[in-house]
Amino acid sequence: MKPKILITRHFFPELVSRLQMYFEVDNHGSNEGLPPAELKARLADKAGLLLSVADPLPADIIAAAPHLRAACNVGVGYNNIDVAACTKAGIAVTNTPDVLTETTADLAWALLMSVARRLPMAERWLREGQWGAWRYDVWLGTDVHDATLGIIGMGRIGQAVARRAMGFGMKTIYHNRTRLAGEMEAKYQASWVTKDTLLREADFVLLLLPYSPTVHHYIGEAELRLMKPTAHLVNVARGGIVDDAALITALRERRLCGAGVDVFEGEPKFNPDFLTLDNVVLTPHIGSASKQARMAMGMRAVDNLIAALTGERPRDCVNPEVLQ
Repeated sequence: MKPKILITRHFFPELVSRLQMYFEVDNHGSNEGLPPAELKARLADKAGLLLSVADPLPADIIAAAPHLRAACNVGVGYNNIDVAACTKAGIAVTNTPDVLTETTADLAWALLMSVARRLPMAERWLREGQWGAWRYDVWLGTDVHDATLGIIGMGRIGQAVARRAMGFGMKTIYHNRTRLAGEMEAKYQASWVTKDTLLREADFVLLLLPYSPTVHHYIGEAELRLMKPTAHLVNVARGGIVDDAALITALRERRLCGAGVDVFEGEPKFNPDFLTLDNVVLTPHIGSASKQARMAMGMRAVDNLIAALTGERPRDCVNPEVLQ
C-alpha cells in the first residue's frame, strides 16, 4: 500500500503526477489555502505533506497528525512551519534553497531599478493621457550606476545581487551576522559594515535576510531615520522584517526618497496606505515567480518528499537531527 500524502494547494500538474507514482495523493488543488480545521482533518492519516510558504503548519495541527513523517515546503523560507514542534514529533522539514537564487535576485534588481527611475508611476501617467509635451524636469529619477548599494543579508541571493551591481559600477557594502571570507568579499567587491553605517551610507538598502522573531521590525522608525532622504529601501525578504506603517510614514513625509516592496506584514492583506503613495513600487510577493524557478522549486520539494518517505535522506532537511 502506498503512503498517503496531502498537497495543500494548486501546484503544477507535473508535480502531482510524479508524486502519484509513489504515493496515494490527496490533492487540494486550489489556490485558496486549507482552513485550519480542514487541514487538521485531512492530515490525520497522512505520512507526508507538500505545502507552500503561505500555508501555516502550527503545533496544534502537527500534534493532530500522528502519522506525519515529512513536511516539505515549496520555498526557501519555512517560518510558516513550527519546526520545533515537527522536530519533537520526529517530522522532517525541508525547503528548496538554491533553485530560486538567480530569479529572486532578478526581481530584487528589477524593483531597485523601477523605484530608482520611477517606471511604474511614469507608465501610469502616460496611460492616463497626461503626456502632453516633453519637459526637462518631469519624472526625474535617481542614478543607479556609481551609487552605493547596501545589502542586509549577504547569502546566496545577496551575493547574486552584488554580482549584478558590479556591472553598474556600484560600491557595495553589506551587513551580515557572519562576515564573508576575504576572498568572497573580493569576489563581489563588497565591504562589511555595521548595520547603522550601512543605513547611513547606502543610496539603496536591499533587505535579503530570513525572517525570524528576532528580526521582526528589524527596519523600523529609528532605522528609517538613519537613512538619507535621497535613499531607497527595497524589501524582497519577508513581511514583518520592516515596520510597514513606519515605512509609509517615512515615504509620505519624504524622509525617504522611495521604496520597492515585494513582501508585506499580514500578506496577502497589506496596509492600504501604500496605495496612496507615489514613491513606492509594489509587487505581490513574486520574488521567485518565473515558470522555470517555480517548476524547479516544486520538483525539489517533490524530491525531498519522495526521499523522506522512501528511506532516503532528503537533500534539504532543515532539522536533520530527526534523520539520525
